[in-house]
Amino acid sequence: MPRPEVLDRIQSAETAADEIVSEAEDDRDERIAEARERAEEIRSEAETEARETKEARLEEARDEIDAECERILREGEAEREDLAESARGQVDEVTDYVVTLFKEDVDVQA
Repeated sequence: MPRPEVLDRIQSAETAADEIVSEAEDDRDERIAEARERAEEIRSEAETEARETKEARLEEARDEIDAECERILREGEAEREDLAESARGQVDEVTDYVVTLFKEDVDVQA
């Protein structure tokens, strides 16, 4: 094969190799850009899901706290009623006791 043809074939092969390398670099850059974009989408979705989960858990906790508060208030109201009823039932006894003490004190002074 004559030397000029060999040089032309080498030059053609180098040009083809440069094109292949250039296409591979472009493909690599495109894939990296796509991967970064997908990673950003995944991160954004994860943040949204985490925020929604947090809000749902906070709402559940608030509901549980409200229910517990209502239960405690009902129990307190029932205890208050029991104490008031007990006190009303002892009014006559206390009155009799105070009158007895007063009479004893008056008798001692007389």
